[in-house]
Amino acid sequence: MMDVFPDFDGLGGIGDLKVVIGAMLTIILVVAVLMVIVSAILWAIASSTGNPGLVSKGRTGVFVAAGAAALAGGGVAWLNWLISLGGQF
Repeated sequence: MMDVFPDFDGLGGIGDLKVVIGAMLTIILVVAVLMVIVSAILWAIASSTGNPGLVSKGRTGVFVAAGAAALAGGGVAWLNWLISLGGQF
């Protein structure tokens, strides 16, 4: 049986690319968490003052930011799963 695994060292500068991707993922997750906090505060204040337009915007902000964080984290897990799956065949 032959082990097939991607050669990440075959391209020049792949280490720099990994650092850039890691930094971008960190920034995305930090911004998503901050947006969840800001949108949740907006949602709570709008609910207590009875402003349905802002309630809707705050709720949408919470769900969009949570979805962005889930997609960013899930993308890494999915890519790692695909790499390990490729190594099985």
